[in-house]
Amino acid sequence: MPELHVSDHPLVQDKLARLRDKATEPDAFRQLMAEVAMLIGTEVLRGARTRKAAVQTPLKSAPAVVLDQPLAFVAVLRAGLGMTPGLLQLAPRAAIGHIGLYRNEETLNPVRYYVRLPRRLSEHFVVLCDPMLATGGSASESLHILKTDGARQIALLTLLASRRGVERVHRDHPDVPVFTAAVDPVLNAKGYIVPGLGDAGDRLFNT
Repeated sequence: MPELHVSDHPLVQDKLARLRDKATEPDAFRQLMAEVAMLIGTEVLRGARTRKAAVQTPLKSAPAVVLDQPLAFVAVLRAGLGMTPGLLQLAPRAAIGHIGLYRNEETLNPVRYYVRLPRRLSEHFVVLCDPMLATGGSASESLHILKTDGARQIALLTLLASRRGVERVHRDHPDVPVFTAAVDPVLNAKGYIVPGLGDAGDRLFNT
């Protein structure tokens, strides 16, 4: 069954409120985006494979649980770049990938222009970072690209989603869980999430 995880953590919700606020300056917006990605990322990474091990403390050997697979964070350009710094705080050794898509303003369909992904993606737990899940077209296309390149275990991490976007991802990729801070009800005629937080890329890069 398709999975949707909406974080109700007080810190996530407080930071989301500040991301939505049009008065939030670009430097604060960047920091907040990274922090929300990190907070939700701890829940996303629960899906990573682990194994039992043992470590030697200053006193004696102790049982432990350690990661047993590599991690990959794949940012959908350009706004997804704002999420990877927070995730790298959790897993500094993770591989980083990039998928470049832009939206045709007439059809709202994604157009691919750049793909650079880690090697042996089939071995990784892959977190796709796309901050705004609006129509779902870019996320769905990115997931298709990842699967074509061999990815087997993927989670979608987004800051804000629309109902339509969640439905699109669930329809096209029912095996991929979606993690977000909130689900907004509608899209406007230009495909923007309402009430949303505006254009995440423009606010992130002050353009």
